[in-house]
Amino acid sequence: MTLEEKLEELRKRDGLAEAGGGKERHERQHKEGKMSARERIAFLLDEGTFEETDKLLTHRCTDFGMEQQKVYGDGFVTGYGRIEGRLVFVFAQDFTVFGGSLSLANASKIVKIMDMAMRVGAPVIGLNDSGGARIQEGVASLAGYADIFLRNTLASGVVPQISAIMGPCAGGAVYSPAITDFVLMVDKTSYMFITGPDVIKAVTHEEVTKDQLGGAMTHNETSGVAHFLAHDDAECLSMIRELVSFIPSNNLDDPPRRPCTDPIDRADAALDTIVPAESNKPYEMKDVIRMVVDDGYFFEVHEHYAKNIVVGFARLNGRSVGVVANQPAMLAGVLDINSSVKGARFVRFCDCFNIPLITFEDVPGFLPGTQQEYGGIIRHGAKLLFAFAEATVPKLTVITRKAYGGAYCVMASKHIRADANYAWPSAEVAVMGPEGAVDIVYKRELAKAENKDQERAQLIEQFRERFANPYVVAERGYVDAVIRPRETRKKLIDALEMLDTKRDKNPPKKHGNIPL
Repeated sequence: MTLEEKLEELRKRDGLAEAGGGKERHERQHKEGKMSARERIAFLLDEGTFEETDKLLTHRCTDFGMEQQKVYGDGFVTGYGRIEGRLVFVFAQDFTVFGGSLSLANASKIVKIMDMAMRVGAPVIGLNDSGGARIQEGVASLAGYADIFLRNTLASGVVPQISAIMGPCAGGAVYSPAITDFVLMVDKTSYMFITGPDVIKAVTHEEVTKDQLGGAMTHNETSGVAHFLAHDDAECLSMIRELVSFIPSNNLDDPPRRPCTDPIDRADAALDTIVPAESNKPYEMKDVIRMVVDDGYFFEVHEHYAKNIVVGFARLNGRSVGVVANQPAMLAGVLDINSSVKGARFVRFCDCFNIPLITFEDVPGFLPGTQQEYGGIIRHGAKLLFAFAEATVPKLTVITRKAYGGAYCVMASKHIRADANYAWPSAEVAVMGPEGAVDIVYKRELAKAENKDQERAQLIEQFRERFANPYVVAERGYVDAVIRPRETRKKLIDALEMLDTKRDKNPPKKHGNIPL
């Protein structure tokens, strides 16, 4: 065989690998509003940077006539490339080849790039579009999944892991995305579930569609399994690029920093009046965040789930920060089971990857009720407490209004190692609200009062004046300063600059036992 013939053989095999399941199946993907696996990678990465690995790998199954059905690459496209010049590893499941099903062979492709990502310290991005385990391979396919799960677990907290669900993801396949840091889903074309509608109908007699059971909105809004909702493949891939811009490549790096043209001392006068005079009136906490951060840009995470707490990424003087904020416009910003878990998960991610935490606090307490108590609010609320207390990254807290009871302690208070705590003049820090406190403290006096309602109103007003303000905690040093709201941006940026060389660590141990 001549050199030209050898090169032609290489071109032929490369072409077969790139063809995947063929033109007809790719056209079917497009009709369903989905890109092909290679189109997704090309869109995600900087142009011309993708280097493919194991392009010519094939499966080794000989049962059910599979030895006659071999496709180069075996349905997975793997490799590495760049996002805004930064190295990332990526795999994309090709639904046109065996329905994107996982074999022991193509699982080894994922394992290989994950091992390399750990060695060089770069994020791993999975573009999932798969029918699940390859049934023809039996337990070997399950072994492939378990090999990946182990890597997901070992890589957790070492390199960021991002999963985009861009088609079906069912059975054991869902556990790998569940271990990763962020899950994105595409509306109408993606779904995730352990058992499908047919099995559910057979076992529990419930009738449910795939979309109702595990669609993008279901997991973004109801279960909280997914963190981002995209309306098509392009938006999903753009979201991944945006997300990567806020996070470091590994746990030893600092987050990327961008030039900032937004003045450090920009003072937005609207902040001074954003909190209503009446403490029971809502306001939009996202407006507060946007008025403080660079260019008013807030990249929200978990937007549709547990809306009484807000989490996401922003920048302060070009520095990436994680924001956790109570949302008084939803359930008065109360902490419940879902918001506690949502907040804890985000706090722990930021702490893993050296991203400073900014907390905006307006919390009346934990949500009361039998449903919450039976659901384990004690245990789940403790997750948020554990996460904040354990975090060693710079932690800054701004109390905008209410900080009541145990929730005051949980929301990055000075007592759990927050570095800089500020309060606005509208802050109210107490064991509980004036109304509840008066009913307990003055129970006997009120029982004897001739005009109970008038006496109670006077006592509430006295209690509010004496305790529902930031000066009691300021006198004790539990906040470092009471600040004018419009000064918040500059105070936070100055504090972050001061904390740039912060070094803190937890006692030596294998790991803590977070109350799961």
